[in-house]
Amino acid sequence: MIQSNAFNYVNILDKAADASWLRNELISNNIANVGTPNYKRKDIQFQTYLMREMSGKGSLDQKVANANLNSLEATVYTDHANLSYRLDGNNVDIDAENANLTENQIRYYTLLDSMTKEFSRIKAVLSGN
Repeated sequence: MIQSNAFNYVNILDKAADASWLRNELISNNIANVGTPNYKRKDIQFQTYLMREMSGKGSLDQKVANANLNSLEATVYTDHANLSYRLDGNNVDIDAENANLTENQIRYYTLLDSMTKEFSRIKAVLSGN
């Protein structure tokens, strides 16, 4: 995390990218355990935290400047721990996991692209272009 107000957007994008990376690992683990009896899928909670920080009155710049980055930590949870879609107790739906993986990878690369663009803007301002 970069400690400067000029990097507020980058810091939030960085937190989102970290959460996306973690989600990618969890989804991959879910896919790897699709045949493991009694395995329960895991996922993260992050977007709710981000939406809470970005809600309220004011411009996006004000919301980003006032965001509490410490509250933007992804938490891992076990999804539907008491439910099972199969007789062996496993609740991983391979089709849903593959769709989640694809969506998450697109999100991750979009976040990286956004960070790159933000650094390009900062570089342009600093170089006077």
